[in-house]
Amino acid sequence: MAPLPPPLPLAAAADLGPLWVGLGVLLLLLLWAIALYNGLVRARNHCDEAWSAVETELKRRYDLVPNLVETVKGYARHEQQVLERVIELRNRARESHGSPDLQARDENALVQGLQRLFVLVERYPELKANENFLALQGELATTENRIQRARRFYNANVRDLANRIEAFPSNLIAGLYGFAKREFFEIEDSSQRAVPAVDLGGAG
Repeated sequence: MAPLPPPLPLAAAADLGPLWVGLGVLLLLLLWAIALYNGLVRARNHCDEAWSAVETELKRRYDLVPNLVETVKGYARHEQQVLERVIELRNRARESHGSPDLQARDENALVQGLQRLFVLVERYPELKANENFLALQGELATTENRIQRARRFYNANVRDLANRIEAFPSNLIAGLYGFAKREFFEIEDSSQRAVPAVDLGGAG
């Protein structure tokens, strides 16, 4: 067995001290950068997950609208223009796959179309008392509330990502790796979401 090398002289060992300190600082900086990067990745993934939840709730409404229109049509066949317009707006919103801002415009148009539909319903007392219509109206009200919650959750995650991208020092990592802000899903008038709860007294 080969003999062990002699220990370093004390002076040589002391010379390595700054090197170990430098390596320790570099390691801490690397771990710090990794933590910032991972935080940005998590924030971006949370935005994706939250947007997926928004789309799921919007799809629930898209599925309800045709049944609602068909029920109304049974009592208001001569209101064809209003009914066709609602379906057209529903199809446009369903096929909208652009930015959240563009999708919000299509959603607002659909909400306004549904408002006109509910104004129309006020003219038909028998329709307002129809069990199928009431059930659909209740489902739509529940869906609107779910859309509201999903939208708020998405916007909160978008805000968190934007804060991380703008704030120092995570903005350095965000700029280096190309992290981009997301658009908020804004609704011009949030009260439009609660279509069944709109006060239609005196309409028509």
